[in-house]
Amino acid sequence: MTRQELIQQIFEKKTFLCVGLDTDIKKIPEHLLKEEDPIFAFNKAIIDATAPYCIAYKPNLAFYESMGVKGWISFEKTITYLNENYPKHFIIADAKRGDIGNTSAMYARTFFKEMNIDSLTVAPYMGEDSVTPFLQYEGKWVILLALTSNKGSHDFQLTADSEGERLFEKVLRKSQEWGNADNMMYVVGATQGKMFEDIRKIAPDHFLLVPGVGAQGGSLEDVCQYGMTKDCGLIVNSSRAIIYADKTEKFAEVAGEEAKKVAEQMKEILENAQK
Repeated sequence: MTRQELIQQIFEKKTFLCVGLDTDIKKIPEHLLKEEDPIFAFNKAIIDATAPYCIAYKPNLAFYESMGVKGWISFEKTITYLNENYPKHFIIADAKRGDIGNTSAMYARTFFKEMNIDSLTVAPYMGEDSVTPFLQYEGKWVILLALTSNKGSHDFQLTADSEGERLFEKVLRKSQEWGNADNMMYVVGATQGKMFEDIRKIAPDHFLLVPGVGAQGGSLEDVCQYGMTKDCGLIVNSSRAIIYADKTEKFAEVAGEEAKKVAEQMKEILENAQK
């Protein structure tokens, strides 16, 4: 998916919601456990219910890898279902890969060629040669970790060097030598609030993937106030608050209702921003 196609989807659907498919076998409704593939059955129902209200899906690989081969099969079936039935939705594999160059090249082949996923989260700590292999695929995106929403982000990401440049700022500046706003995004946690202003000073045009709205307590209003651009520039993810909103046989219906609530907020924000 190109940048322009992504922008078009956002403004046509008037939403920039991403639904996180953090599917835990211990949290899905019990009646699904009798299914041949409970994880895929859950994902399929959630996708069908929420697709009108979002522009992206973000399965987190940890939830699938924790189940071994069966989890990988569920993950692959989920990606195939999305590609075949919802091809206009942006697919993010939240895997946080990043290793020496030849290893990163294999990760890139896995997700971009073999599985046909639009984008992959990548850890920047090992530098240029660990990131650039992911940038060799036309129409695919690297989503680089910049300023995350977890408590431990303060341990390193906000640490400044002798010239006062914080680590996340160094990541933003340096990485723009490797990629651009057409193939690279950044992860910025919703709990960072006004820090989005600092992000936008360095990366004014890049899309930001924003986790942390909902269960983690991030404010959609703050994210949009400080981080939105003329092209929207935001993909805001919500996982638990949507997919686990109900544990009964109506789980998908309720998930759809929760996604619709967020989408309605986003529609109003987009319309106000265009006035």
